[in-house]
Formats: sequence, structure tokens, C-alpha cells
Amino acid sequence: LGVFLICTYAAKEATKKTKKAKLYVPQIDCDVKAGKIINPEFIAKCPPGCQDVKYRVYGTDIYASFSSVCSAAIHSGIIDNTGGKILVQKVAGHSGYRGSFSNGVRSLSLPRWRESFLVSEGKPRKGVTYPSTLEYSSSKSTAVKSGNDRVNVPTGDAIHKEYQTSPVPTPATQMATTTPTPTTMMTDPSTTTPKPTTTPATTRTTTVAAAAKTRAGLHRVRDIAFRGTSTSASNRNILRPNTGIQRQEPVAAFWRATGSPAHLAAETDSWKPGLSLFDTGFSSKEELNPKPLESISQGNPNCKVDLSFLMDGSWSIGKRRFQLQKQFLSNMAQALGISSTGPLMGIVQYGNDPSTEFNLKTYTNSKDLRNAIEKIPQKGGLSNVGKALSFVNKNFFSDANGNRGGAPNVVVVMVDGWPTDRVEEASRLARESGINIFFITIEAAAESEKQNVMEPNFVDKAVCRTNGFYAINVPSWFSLHKVVQPLVKRVCDTDRLVCSKTCLNSADIGFVIDGSSSVGTSNFRTVLQFVANISKEFEISDTDTRVGAVQYTYEQRLEFSFDKYSTKQDVLSAIKRISYWSGGTSTGAAISYASEQLFSKSKPNKRKIMIVITDGRSYDDVRVPAMAAHQNGVIAYSIGVAWAAQDELEAIATDPDKEHSFFVDEFDNLYHFVNQLIQNICTEFNSQPRN
Repeated sequence: LGVFLICTYAAKEATKKTKKAKLYVPQIDCDVKAGKIINPEFIAKCPPGCQDVKYRVYGTDIYASFSSVCSAAIHSGIIDNTGGKILVQKVAGHSGYRGSFSNGVRSLSLPRWRESFLVSEGKPRKGVTYPSTLEYSSSKSTAVKSGNDRVNVPTGDAIHKEYQTSPVPTPATQMATTTPTPTTMMTDPSTTTPKPTTTPATTRTTTVAAAAKTRAGLHRVRDIAFRGTSTSASNRNILRPNTGIQRQEPVAAFWRATGSPAHLAAETDSWKPGLSLFDTGFSSKEELNPKPLESISQGNPNCKVDLSFLMDGSWSIGKRRFQLQKQFLSNMAQALGISSTGPLMGIVQYGNDPSTEFNLKTYTNSKDLRNAIEKIPQKGGLSNVGKALSFVNKNFFSDANGNRGGAPNVVVVMVDGWPTDRVEEASRLARESGINIFFITIEAAAESEKQNVMEPNFVDKAVCRTNGFYAINVPSWFSLHKVVQPLVKRVCDTDRLVCSKTCLNSADIGFVIDGSSSVGTSNFRTVLQFVANISKEFEISDTDTRVGAVQYTYEQRLEFSFDKYSTKQDVLSAIKRISYWSGGTSTGAAISYASEQLFSKSKPNKRKIMIVITDGRSYDDVRVPAMAAHQNGVIAYSIGVAWAAQDELEAIATDPDKEHSFFVDEFDNLYHFVNQLIQNICTEFNSQPRN
């Protein structure tokens, strides 16, 4: 009996020791957006007081990662304004986030976003281990060397492990990356791509064999001639996956004595038959006669761009051409004149996976940047350009990485031959985020190789516009130096970087507001609130979206013009100060007045958007003034309230009427159309042709 009691006691003690430790739940602030947290799934505690309009939420049920996590949890009903624990699961980007009012939180519509999240009750799922410390995208790191391997170790709270999780049951759109590899890893500060702490020596051999792109026997000949030995072969002479085709190109031009310098000139100036110097649709003198390499100016304020180069680190490029690529990037850094007041430049290298070599704020002068470029080692692997574009869109252009906000975001993709994955969808999302995409294709697919290209016309599907300005085709790596000056001029031509323009930052919006007697003082204040709610969704400045307003009765009054206010706060304050006029309703005359006083002074590169708000039938004709406005490039939206005439609303609105005309029975219900109006404006903007 004594032995039995002792064993029972020992078993109980062992059970106590093996009990799972209590989960520590990290707390987050009300303003923390899901996109700022790197962990794909986590439990967190929200504080009280997150039910506030300043914490934006986008979507219903599924939320854009641009949303406040805690406000989204309140909107979904998981917690209330007193706070509490929530479970967050990251999922893929979504199209058509639906706005709604729920649990005291107004969520907004959004045409699309690159990442979403789901929020549910803060109970851990079975088999999932949750982090006790959340990792934010702005974490710092320090470099630690271990033998021959360089490992980036995050400092402070950023030190973490990738916790093992089971697959997350989410919609079909979920990204595969939501389930981390159950391996201890360290994270590069400028990326979110986990890197193993060791790289086995066999990796390169395996990757070379698997990576393979078809390239001509020509490359072997050129390598032998360049190196001056017949015993070495280029990594370039590797087969692409699933192909057995090699290029048949003339090689006679390269059979020169290795002791003669002439073979270098032959390689540099040898261009494919039928191709102009830059096969881009442009043949300007600045391209055909490149000037000697020189810096445009140190810190040229006229070239204030935030620039990311995607350099091809795949095995198919070979060591020598990788070195030529680095020389080209170094020349670009010199020619641009890198500085904090002018252009800034970072580099992402891609192979199987992309990684940031350095971000925008790492180097602020050309000399340091060129020295750093020289030290970049080759990654190897495939040419996964689509994956690299997704990475840049999600990670590179952030405040933490030195993005300056007012400077255009530019990505220059360098690709050897063609990509080994699809680029169209990743490019579209990047363009819609305001990123200008340029492509430099070197030694593109010959006619006999085009059948092996995964995505035909991948350049046209990727670049910002298909007019040739954003694409340069270079027949030989040895001619790449000729591209430097033309490319510098293009990326610095900020007026033509049209993908910096989004639906929220590139319009002149004129409100035409009914101030007639039938509206009344109280309802007029409701209309002004509606106008303010629309305005605050746009990026307002003298170079971004501008806002103007006209009030009308029988007569018209210019409340403020497009150039009157250049900040969002000033515009909102001006709207609030508009005084109610009272009188009759001459909507047609008001449209003509707005066309003359507002839109005739619109900037050429702005989309002209007129939003007419009326509560009754006009005493004058609206069709002729509306038609004249349409013909002058004004996009008109009509908002009718109460006694507004449907036929007039349709006549005022730009075609198609159903997307530009709205009707609501009461003034208090105007707010229902804020999200729909913004979404329609953005949908129309994003559907513009790219030629």
C-alpha cells in the first residue's frame, strides 16, 4: 500500500510538471495595422478604446491588412470597446472589400489590397503554437558571423522563432506562405523572407541542375574567348527546365585570338539582326548617342525618386555576366548621383526567392553604394521575377526602409532571357500600389525559344505602360553599359512616371452643392459632412488630389478653388465653414459655372471629377451643360436626394449611368454611398488602358 501511494504521488507530480505553460498573450495598440505584423497567425490582446473613427478599417468579415486589427475585431463583433483577446490569421489579398457599419465601427470599401486577415475569438487552435512576442516589419537587426555564414539576427524584441503551425483552414485565395516551415530561423531586417542559418555546400549543385535555362552554345564560346582559356565553361550554358532547345546563333564573330583585344569590341558591339539599339518603340537621339558616363548631379532635386533594382541572381546568368550586371548597377549609381535630396537606390536580388541586399536608406551617396554593389554575392536558383515583384510590393517601399512618400516609387527589373514564373498578377498589384515598373531584358528569347517562355509577352503584361517607354531590350550583356544614360533620363522623368498616380492622389474633385430652400439648414450640414467624408479618403496636396467646391441656388458661388487649400485638414475645415445660402434650384447653370470656375483651371495631368448633389428637379436644363462638361473630359457623378428627378440624375452622370448616378430617399442615408462612390472612382481609374 505504501509503495502504491508513493507511485500515485509521483505520477501526480510528473503530471503537474508536464502541464502546458500558460500562453502569454502580447498586447497591441489600437492603431496597429495587420500588415505591420509579420507573424502569419497570432493571438493578441486589444486595449480599451479602439472604437474610434481615427482607426481605419477596410472590409467586412475579411479585412485588408491596411486596417487596424483591434478596430476590425470590434467591427466583426469579436470584442467590444473594452478590448480583449483576439485570434488573427493572415490570408491572401482580396478584390472588392465591402464597407459596412457594424458595432459602432464604420468600415470602408477598398477596390483591392495585397494582403487580408481574418479575426476570431482569441482561443488557440489545437496543435498551433503562438508567439509570445510579435514581430513587426520595422524591426532592426545586426549582422553576426558564424564561420563562413553571415546570419542576420534581429535585436531586442525582434528575436523570434518561426513557430510550427498546422495548415490554416482559410478561403481558396489564401497564400501558401501562411504556414511557416517548422524550423528555427533568423530574419533579415529589410526582408520578411526567412533564411536558413546554414547553406549546405550541395545546394548550388542541386540548384544548377534544377534551375536550368536553355542558352546557346554561343555562351560557352564567348566565355572561352573572354577568359582566354579553353578549359572552363560558363554556368550560362545550362538548359532551362523542361526544354531541350538550345539557341542557334552565329558564333564566327567570337572566334578571335585571345591575345587580341578585338574580341572584346566584337562582343560589346554585336547586336542581333533586325533589332535597333533599344527595341522599345523609341528611337530618340538620347538613346542612339549615349553620352559618356557622368553624374547628372549630386543630389539632383529634379530626380527625386525612390528606386529599387531587381537584379537577376539566377544560375543561368553565369558569374561573368553577374559581374557585368553589378558594373551596370554601379554605373547607374554614379550617373544618378545618389543623395537624400535626390534619387535613392536599393537593390533586391532574386533567384528562387528574393532578398533585399540593401534598402533605400542604407546608402545616401554614390561612393558607398558602389562599394556595396561590388560586394554582392550571387544567389543562384531560377529567375522567379513574379515572386520578386510581389516581395518588393509588400516589403520594399515602406517608411522603415526609407520610402519618402512624396518621391515616385520605381522598380527596374533586370532579367536574363525570360522569367521562370508568371509576372502578370504580381505586376498588376504593384502598379495599383503606385509602383512604376521598368523592364530591362537582356538576350531575350529567340523565335525558336519563345515556345519555352512560360508567359508570352511578359514585359507588356508587367510594365507600367505598354508604349515602349518602360521597356528596354538589350541583345547582349556586353552592351548593357549603353543603357545607363537612357535609363537615367527615363526614371528621372517624373512627369511620365504615370504609375505613381493612383485613384486617390491624381484627381481634381469639384463638389457642386445644392443650397436651395428645400434642403434646409440641418440637412445642409448633413450634406457637408457627406462631402467631408468623401474628401478625407483622398491624398490631398498641391501635387496630389485637389478639392474645390461650388454652392448653387438660382445663382452660384465659388466656395473655394482647387488651388486654395493644399492640405487635407485645410480642405475639411473649409468645407465645415461653408454657410447655407437658400434659394431656388438651377442645377444646369451650376454645372456650367463649375466647368468654367473650377475645371477650366484643372491641371493637365489630373482626372477631372465633378460630384453634383441635388435634392430636387432643376428649374433649368441640365443636359446641355452636362454634355459640354463630359466633352471637356469631366467625369460627372450625380447624387440625388428625396425629390431629385431620376432622368436629370442620369443626364448629369457620365456613362454608364448606373455607375455614376446614385439616389437616396433621405439626407441621413447619404453616408451609405461614401464607400460605393470611392470604389467606383477607383475601379474606373484602374480600368484605364495601359498604352
